[in-house]
Amino acid sequence: MKILVTGASGSVGRVVVEGLLAAGVQVRALTRDPDRADLPAGAQVVAGDLTQPGGLNAALAGVDRMYLFPVPTAVREVVAAAERAGVRRIVTLSSGAVTAGYDTVHHLPVERAVEAAGVEWTHVRPGEFAMNKVALWGPGVRAERVVRDPSPEAVWCPVHERDIADVAVTALLEDGHHGAAHTVNGPPISLRDQARALAEALGQEVRFEQVTPEDARRRYRAQGGFAALAADFLLGFVDHAGNPTDPGARADFDLTAFGPQPTVRDVTGVAPRTFGQWARDHVADFR
Repeated sequence: MKILVTGASGSVGRVVVEGLLAAGVQVRALTRDPDRADLPAGAQVVAGDLTQPGGLNAALAGVDRMYLFPVPTAVREVVAAAERAGVRRIVTLSSGAVTAGYDTVHHLPVERAVEAAGVEWTHVRPGEFAMNKVALWGPGVRAERVVRDPSPEAVWCPVHERDIADVAVTALLEDGHHGAAHTVNGPPISLRDQARALAEALGQEVRFEQVTPEDARRRYRAQGGFAALAADFLLGFVDHAGNPTDPGARADFDLTAFGPQPTVRDVTGVAPRTFGQWARDHVADFR
């Protein structure tokens, strides 16, 4: 069996590569820049871009199954190329926002393109990535040991990237997941308690400073990168489609009010990793 992992240098993709190699599977890892990918030994690293489906034929040759990173731009062409190459199972990295009905413009088109093909399919829909905190909180924690956010008591369910990858690997390797959309969350925890977990992992005090949404947005934009790109959405100024929303509504949001959230345990039988464990795994990112 040979599996193509797209988006292989991403925070989830590289862990999917690790999991498949540990299972003894042949792995071909697709990334736009193989020289900088730093992927696990044992993977066949190849260059490719999901926005350029015409250049994927070599990467798809001989592949039985594929982990698909969500790039909606040319997804129908990518899936068609995979089907022509003989790929018979596709596991997509999607989003819990599709489950909730919020995301109709990014992840949903990817899901629909895969479902329309003649392949077995499974969608993995993580909620909030714990990994986002590296981009959002990393600069403040590293420089000042402070977290700044407008909503200290807001409760979310940040999910460890290894839990996401574990579900994807399970769906790639095991039967019984065709036609399933697995929503995956971590244990619920407030933003204030996330900051405390970081402090415990670092062995140093990390202050939580409540700021206005406007101040948080200004700081994220100044940080650049993911923080700047996602600031308006993550702070509640716009919805998934870019429509204006009230950032004040985020302060009282409690995901657990909707009832127990699905986790990795529903798929793998293993309890989800806590945010505290994620913080310990990522101490180096906050030093």
